[in-house]
Order: sequence, then C-alpha cells, then structure tokens
Amino acid sequence: MSTSPTRVFAARLAGLPVFDPAGDQVGKIRDLVAVMRPGGLQPRVLGLVVEVFGRRSIFVPMTRVTHVDAGQVITTGLVNVRRFEQRPTETLVFGEMLDRQVTIRETGVKGAVYDLAMELSRGHDWVISRVAIQEGTKRLRRGQTHVVEWRDVDGFAIPEETQGATHLLAALEEMRPADLANVIHDLPAKRRGEIAAALDDERLADVLEELPEEDQVEILGHLDSERAADVLEEMSPDDAADLIAELPPETAEALLQLMEPEEAEDVRRLMSYEEKTAGGMMTSEPVILSPDATVADALAHVRNAELSPSLAALVYVARPPLEAPTGRFLGVAHIQRLLREPPSTMVGHVLDTDIEPLPPTSSLEDVARHLATYNMVAAAVVDEDGRLLGAVTVDDLLDHLLPENWRDTPSRTDPPVRIGRPNGAAGG
Repeated sequence: MSTSPTRVFAARLAGLPVFDPAGDQVGKIRDLVAVMRPGGLQPRVLGLVVEVFGRRSIFVPMTRVTHVDAGQVITTGLVNVRRFEQRPTETLVFGEMLDRQVTIRETGVKGAVYDLAMELSRGHDWVISRVAIQEGTKRLRRGQTHVVEWRDVDGFAIPEETQGATHLLAALEEMRPADLANVIHDLPAKRRGEIAAALDDERLADVLEELPEEDQVEILGHLDSERAADVLEEMSPDDAADLIAELPPETAEALLQLMEPEEAEDVRRLMSYEEKTAGGMMTSEPVILSPDATVADALAHVRNAELSPSLAALVYVARPPLEAPTGRFLGVAHIQRLLREPPSTMVGHVLDTDIEPLPPTSSLEDVARHLATYNMVAAAVVDEDGRLLGAVTVDDLLDHLLPENWRDTPSRTDPPVRIGRPNGAAGG
C-alpha cells in the first residue's frame, strides 16, 4: 500500500469504484467494516463491503487492497463472492458510526459524527484515527465542526436509543433506490428504522419497492399510520398492493382508509386478483392515451424518467376514461414505431392490434409464454368487457419467477474459486 495516502476520510469512499489489478471494475464501496478495541485503542478497519454486479454485497479484506484514496480503490488477488454477513463483533462505519452522538472529552462539546479518518498504523493495519464532529444546529444554521483524535471522544461504546441518519444519507445520496435498498437490507433493524425516518416519502417509497417483503413490512411497521399511508400512496399501486397484502388484515384496512380514495381504490382492485396472475402482478398506471393523441404526445409521456424501460416501451391506447379500468381497449403503439412516424401523426393510426391482450386470470406460465412468443417486454391486461386494467411487464414476471431470497443467492455464473477472509480472520 505504499502508493496510498496515509490518511483517508471514510465518507469520501462511499460509492467509489473498486478495481482489480487488470483495471476491470469489481464493484462499488458500500461500507467499511471495523472492530472496536478496548482501552481506547483505535478501531481496526478489517475491510470493505463492496457491492458487486448483481446487487450483492461481498467482503474485501484490507489485506487485498493495494491502493485506496478518494478517487478509486484497487485490489489484488481474488475475493470470496459469498454474500457479506456482519458478525456480532463488527461495526459498520457508515451504517453504525456516522450520525452517532458523541462528546469531546476535554471540552464537553457534543455533536454528531459526520466523517471518520482512517490511516495506516505502524503495524501496517488500517485504523480509525480521527473523528469529524458537527455540533448541534441552532436556528437552522449548521453548527461548528471539529476534527479530533479518536482517543479524545466519548460515546461510541454507549448504546444509543436513537441515532440520526443525516450524514449517512449524505454519503449515499447519489445511490439509485435499488442500491440504497441493498445497503439498508444489510443494516441492523434499528438502523433501518432510523434511515427510513430520515428519508422523504417519495425516496422511501422508491427504496421500499426494491426491498424484500420482510424488510418492507418491518420498516412500514415502525412508521406512524399517517406517514405509512403517505408512503404507500407514493409507491406504484402493484407494489403497494403486494406490501399491504403482507400486513395483518386490520392493519391493512386501517392504512387503506387513510390513503386517498382514488389511490386506495387502485390498490384494492389489484388485491382482488390472485397474486401469481396477470391481474395480481400488473401495474394499473401504464402510459394510456386516447387514439387522437399525437406521436409527439406519446413520446413526451414515455420520456418520463420515473417510468421503467419496460413500461416506456409501449403506449396503451383506449377510449375514455383513460384511467384503469378504461373505456374500450384499442391496441398498443410500440416506441420504435413511434420514433419512425411524423410527430403530428395520431397514435390511433399506428396501433398494433394483432397481439391479443391477456385476461387478468392469466397464470405466470401464460404471461411468460405470451411475452416470449411475441418478443415483448410488456403486455396489456384487459377484462372481459374489453377495458384496459393495466399492464404486466417482464420485471413483474421475474419478481415472481425468481425465488424469494434471490437477492441473497450467488449467481451460478460467479467464478467458483475465490479467496476470501483467511481462516480465523475477523469479519462477516
């Protein structure tokens, strides 16, 4: 590690790419793993939590790191691709140390930890040597900051009833919802609740949609009922319906009563279908236009950054009303066809009417066969009266075809031979 700086501030490493010796990116840093030591000794940094491609977190020992700074991290050798699991003796630097309320011993100043510096010790271990603290804010102004030696701070050894998440989220603010969900999934339940409390409703809704059901239920259960209903309203109706279906019936009904009537109606309609059917999987909010809308109108709608690629691939055309369940369904317009047409052309003139829509009772196998047969990434779901109920996408299908624990299961394509933590080494 002779080419590395001797001191690095940890929060600046969040999200940094990790490369192998050949220059290929292995993944991104999501956290650091440290072990607390008695007698005021500086905590030793055991390694990095790295999210590899496939949204799985693995452990990379510091002994495999040859270069670390605020721009990139380079590793040597191979690493174990087994999912990282935190051990009881370990502490996550981002997840559990940022935002801790601590006290500077000499002055009695109290504040929240917003960063920590790690450096190489004489024994060639990485240790946490300094703590960056921000005093409590007054009248909405940022408090004074201090950077002090680890030994001059009290508070890390004392369990906290509450811990904020401001500085942790600042370190992770550029993450996509799926990536932030992966980080939250690996944190202790108490810390997950603190982060959920700090996120705004829309961001929390996006993150919940990417979490396993047990995490969703746990986090929602820690919110007050009014806020839980607000977050459910921000979720897509199909994801909200799946989550509400996991709750006790009395809790589910209470939350539905607190939601806006129109939002609750969409969710109730989706919950009326069996889970593993087209109706149970579909979203009731695809891009729906009338036949006299123009190609320019359609392209403006599919440019919405909040649409998934599979939902943006098709425009669904129906008679008014244009909210599901619509008037008579007329057909779909493919985005590739729309891109070839003059902007003033009406979408009713470029419809694909040859592909039969799916009934809401279609099974997983029926949906998979339909999408595969027509090389589609989404399909319309229509009731027996010819009204559009929604659209089922390949994303929805995969969520139900994959095993429940697919996020935690290594891919069969991962290299079978890897070198992980040495036998007896600390770490998860």
